[in-house]
Amino acid sequence: MNILNLLNIAWRALLINKARAFLTMLGIIIGVASVISMLAIGEGSKKSIKQQISSMGTNMITVRPGAGMQGGVRLDNSASQTLTLDDLAAIKKKATLVTNVSPQVNKNGQAINGANNWPTSIYGVSPEYLPVRVLTLESGSMFTPMDIKTSAKVLVIGQTVKANLFKEGEPVVGRTIRFNNIPFRIIGVLNKKGENTFGQDQDNIMLAPYTSVQKRIAANAYLQSIVASAITEDDAPAAVDEMTALLRKSHKLNDATDNDFNISSQQELIKTFSATSEMLTVLLVAIASISLVVGGIGIMNIMYVSVKERTREIGLRMAVGGKGIYILLQFLVEAVFISVTGGLIGVALGLAVTAIISSALGWPVSITFYSIFISFAVCTVTGVFFGWYPAKKASELDPITALRFE
Repeated sequence: MNILNLLNIAWRALLINKARAFLTMLGIIIGVASVISMLAIGEGSKKSIKQQISSMGTNMITVRPGAGMQGGVRLDNSASQTLTLDDLAAIKKKATLVTNVSPQVNKNGQAINGANNWPTSIYGVSPEYLPVRVLTLESGSMFTPMDIKTSAKVLVIGQTVKANLFKEGEPVVGRTIRFNNIPFRIIGVLNKKGENTFGQDQDNIMLAPYTSVQKRIAANAYLQSIVASAITEDDAPAAVDEMTALLRKSHKLNDATDNDFNISSQQELIKTFSATSEMLTVLLVAIASISLVVGGIGIMNIMYVSVKERTREIGLRMAVGGKGIYILLQFLVEAVFISVTGGLIGVALGLAVTAIISSALGWPVSITFYSIFISFAVCTVTGVFFGWYPAKKASELDPITALRFE
């Protein structure tokens, strides 16, 4: 008996009870569709997270003062006053794996234009801040090194600040607004950036020379952070090590002393969020896979019923010389046929559900070939695993007992 004959017999057996066969497939269909859609959502979320973090500056490295949190308690104020302009100069002069280094000093407050006011943040930076944070100008220009040297009261504002302080279509460049009652002249407007991964509005910012913010607003000589770009993404880990060594030397720290600063890269952030997303995806897939187990149990049940109903047929086949292996293969092929057919329908349903989720809910999705292959392979193995025992029981029936069965 060849495989074509086995498939033909399996097909005819399933056609006799079409509704029962479809209901048996339903668990497999739902399981495969669920696994594909859950993996698509998981992969989509990982890509979305990476894209959003990259939009903040793909190669960005951030240096902050203090060693961070210890035992859930933030260190004293002196620990947050460890970054200086000397550190900035050391990185600019000696670091070989970074470029576009910028200091950062920020302050929250109210931006005021006539009767309009808006809560925002002013960031004291250098012109290199734009390429580090992947920011571009819609109009106007960025301030110059001379503006930094003279602590000029000039601003580059984001789209949210513009929308809340000025009427639509109203000229902005050249206008003067106040921040905490200090007048600043707007010299440029940034292109829209949108929200970042943490839900923060990246357009609700104002950029000014860091010297202006230090002297006129923050009233201190320390830096709140230093941002820089690694030359390439692959250089980021080595750049972090290089900057760490430079700052330890600049701060005169010996081998036994912990860092009084902390350095992080976007790559570390991407890895952290990707790991979290991957864990959630595994959890969702594990839950969805329960449907495959339920479907497999359904296949086992229906094959037991089929063996029971066709006991006389089995006895007759054995009586005319049919071998036990042929009987086993006959029922095993039926089980695999059910699971594979259910798998194919499940793949189609999974792709359809994924498309609906993407279009109707706007969630990021990404269908990968391996998710389809794994789902299909699992449903095939499920058919073999759960169909084997009933098929084996059928092949071991005694022909005489089977022929007498009513």
